[in-house]
Amino acid sequence: MIPGYCSALVKEMDYYKSRAGRGYEIASIYLGGGTPSLLEPGYISMIMDECRKAFSISSDAEITIEANPGTLSLEKLKKYKECGINRLSIGLQAWQDRHLSSLGRIHTSGDFEENLLAAREAGFINISVDLIFGFPGQSLEDWEETLERVTNHGVEHLSCYSLKIEEGTALYDDVKKGRVKAVDDELDRDMYHLAVKKLRDKGFIHYEISNFSKPGFESRHNMNYWLAGEYIGLGAGTHSYFQGKRYNNAEKPGDYMRRISREEVLFENVQVISEKDKISEYIMLGLRLTRGIDPEDFKRKFKAGLPELYGNSIDMLVEKGLLCFSEGRLKLTEQGLDLANLVFVEFI
Repeated sequence: MIPGYCSALVKEMDYYKSRAGRGYEIASIYLGGGTPSLLEPGYISMIMDECRKAFSISSDAEITIEANPGTLSLEKLKKYKECGINRLSIGLQAWQDRHLSSLGRIHTSGDFEENLLAAREAGFINISVDLIFGFPGQSLEDWEETLERVTNHGVEHLSCYSLKIEEGTALYDDVKKGRVKAVDDELDRDMYHLAVKKLRDKGFIHYEISNFSKPGFESRHNMNYWLAGEYIGLGAGTHSYFQGKRYNNAEKPGDYMRRISREEVLFENVQVISEKDKISEYIMLGLRLTRGIDPEDFKRKFKAGLPELYGNSIDMLVEKGLLCFSEGRLKLTEQGLDLANLVFVEFI
């Protein structure tokens, strides 16, 4: 399916070419949502070439590709660099091979180390690693070892996500039937607090609930999401926020390709974002950032002040110790970071 899928991507770019226009400058590109490193690098180069034909891309754009350890090689990495990719996001998840096996991962920590060395040799100086904590069988000591080992390799960015056991998955069934014991909330929070402290001690900035970076290496692509910026999603299952509307593409690659080839309606769940929704989303996304929200910026953007729109909710959350005003900005407290969803629901 790969050749046909890549052709469909190019056709979708053509759709946006006239709608975005040359004045719509692209600040970041992210190849992900799966394992694009499984593709032959020639396809990645072709996709990047077509992006440049279709869009006006900033000369200093951040261009990221996701990869799982074991799918990379020095040859691939050199070709990524040649076609303009300047950031890697590697899905390690855990250090211990026994845990990687239980998570259904086909790689080992040794594969990760080999790929990291190859990436440095290829010239990558901006590497992010995805980690998971709070999964069944993982101890606090396992998590600490994972953080220690990964940071000792000098990576520039870490994303640390707490595992959510989703209904409909094999793990959900195992937990429900008692075959596997879920990690309790207290241990999950201990793991999160350990990451925050350990990574700060190692020179990382905790800039978003789940994200940590060395100074200057924050994910510019993700920052656009958290600042409620627009984005175009290309490919099966992608979501877009473009020209005031949110929508998504057909989820299955086959359906996506058929719709493109037959020039059928590609988008589903089209939603025009109201001013009220824009405000709610701006607050919820902005509070994910540890720097919080600047009330003056908010007022300039929405022509109304935070106190007049949400004064009672803010006062109540400050009183409960979940929000605070610090350095003139509205932020989540440490307790608020743990209970962020309880805070966000007040702004919906």
